[in-house]
Amino acid sequence: MVLSLKERFYSKLLLICAMASTLVVVLVGLFVFLQGYPLLEKTGFFSFLIGREWLPGEGVFGILPMVAGTLAVTLGALIIGVPLGVTTAVFLAEYAPGIVALWTRRAVELLAGIPSVVYGLFGMTVIVPLVRYIAVHWFGGVLSPEMKTGFGILAASLVLGIMILPTIVSISEDALRAVPREYKEGSYALGVPRWQTIIHNTLPAARTGIMAGVVLGMGRAIGETMAILMVAGNAPALPRSIFSPARTLSGNIGLEMAYASGEHAQALFATGVVLFLVIMLLNSFALLIAGKGVSGR
Repeated sequence: MVLSLKERFYSKLLLICAMASTLVVVLVGLFVFLQGYPLLEKTGFFSFLIGREWLPGEGVFGILPMVAGTLAVTLGALIIGVPLGVTTAVFLAEYAPGIVALWTRRAVELLAGIPSVVYGLFGMTVIVPLVRYIAVHWFGGVLSPEMKTGFGILAASLVLGIMILPTIVSISEDALRAVPREYKEGSYALGVPRWQTIIHNTLPAARTGIMAGVVLGMGRAIGETMAILMVAGNAPALPRSIFSPARTLSGNIGLEMAYASGEHAQALFATGVVLFLVIMLLNSFALLIAGKGVSGR
């Protein structure tokens, strides 16, 4: 009887904790929506979303440049981070000897623990000068002056590509290790080399888990603020090349919220609504992929 009471108590306690976590998410989303709704009602959601000009002083609020900047920076981060992350996961799961795998895993975990402001400092002192050198000496004749500063999409993509590595590596490695040994042993029995087995057998079998890691890494890239503020250039204009300065949705909020008021503040909350919806869709997509992977085994 005592054990039964304890079990009931613990189950109710866990239920309360789960409900509290869910309530926090709901309250955050509701608060952001209520703060941004007056501006969305006035301008219209789609007019706000596809507007090309962001002029708070004149009451003009269009976030298309920030949407384009977010998509460009995120796509660049995925182009850099996904191949590096997946190949690192393959190395850890298939090739790395024990001590090498241990220290490589610790290094990847350390990347996850580094504050974003440190990534921003690294980007400003190392990546931005490198991008500036490439822009000036390789493409100087065709780029406008603002594209030769080094601050822009390419620098932000490089920083974000490094930042999303821990997510992609850890989830992809788990997905690769979850592939049944029979799949690989059957391939080896047919005389297929190890690298071909990985490419044609192991990776396809683990694709759902790898895709879930990629989508979650994409969510991390979209939501990043501090590092992007330090290296992206923060120009509220549609980007024209990978060297163009850009402003992301999260960067727009972080840059202007400190001094915003009235409709300006409402527009920033409305930007948060768009960002919140995008991240929710990405997380739902990741869960859907993971669920298909589990059901397909």
